[in-house]
Amino acid sequence: RTDLGLGGYPDLSLALARKKSAEIRTAVAEGRDPRAERRQPNLPTFREAAEQYISDNAARWKNPKQAVNWRGSLETYAYPVFGNTRIDRVTRADVLDVLLRIWTVKPSIARKLRQRVRAIFAAAMAFDYLDLNPAGEVIDAALPRTPAVKAHFRALPYQDVPDALRKIEASTASLASRLCFRFLVLTAARSGEARGARWDEIDLAARTWAISALRMKAGREHRVPLSDAALEVLHRAKALDDNSGLVFPSLYKHGRELSDMTLTKLLRDNGLAETATVHGFRTSFKTWCMETTNTPWAVGETALAHTLGTSTEQAYARSDLFERRRELMFDWAAYVTGENEDYRMQPIGRRLTAGVPAHRVAVVAT
Repeated sequence: RTDLGLGGYPDLSLALARKKSAEIRTAVAEGRDPRAERRQPNLPTFREAAEQYISDNAARWKNPKQAVNWRGSLETYAYPVFGNTRIDRVTRADVLDVLLRIWTVKPSIARKLRQRVRAIFAAAMAFDYLDLNPAGEVIDAALPRTPAVKAHFRALPYQDVPDALRKIEASTASLASRLCFRFLVLTAARSGEARGARWDEIDLAARTWAISALRMKAGREHRVPLSDAALEVLHRAKALDDNSGLVFPSLYKHGRELSDMTLTKLLRDNGLAETATVHGFRTSFKTWCMETTNTPWAVGETALAHTLGTSTEQAYARSDLFERRRELMFDWAAYVTGENEDYRMQPIGRRLTAGVPAHRVAVVAT
């Protein structure tokens, strides 16, 4: 049941109230929605509402490509069908028309599109442009069930990572891309974290890389212990300094970080792209942790900057296990660089130069 107010007496006479009541009953009988007809006539089209939503939310999205992806899917599938339709006149049938075309053919794209369209309609409801969400749960019954297929990132077996590092190091790729890739592998970092690394995040004396919360997926600062091999990469990277503050600046765009395709191209040019992705080297690291070390699960997960446990558990488990991770990252660096010294048996101070080839001692000790 929906109640509609007509106005107050004496401003609205009884005769006029009867007339308005009759008009509303006629509208309902004809299948029209008198509530929608009462709204302001200058409501936005779906396209206008969608563009406003993207504009309002782009600043809080961590990946700038999200806005591009949203627009791309909407322009390809939704806009041609109801993009120019007033937001309150888009029906469930319109939404289903779009989704059913790709629901079984491109299920992952269809699900993302449905989530995006639903979010846009939800925002429109908040602005009182409409009362019901045409992409809401009620359309679930009309969408065929599709098996959820989770595609994992291609990852090299950890046994092949040392050879991959040697192959990349010997390639003709730019110094920035080679060093960035090596640093990424040695620290088990994500691509964006490594490419965006800044000198003001790094404390060489404390052998620590502190990535700001704004650059982290979980929105929390993440400290990375730096091994000898990682420090050597940083010392070599000083030759790349362009006064931008970036550790691995772009060779072609001054003051900009390497593009997200730079490291992918590095793998492709060296025959590794068929068996590995850049992100997949984090999997290689985790598999190595599980199969060759006695590292507790929480330490390995924290090294990958994963969020552990429920919110209640996180409230009590506040340690970032930094010293435990320092040992782990030293061992990982020793494995992938081919140095076999047992770092766990040595004090931290001695790890700086113990077992390091002579040509590296001066670099590490600088």
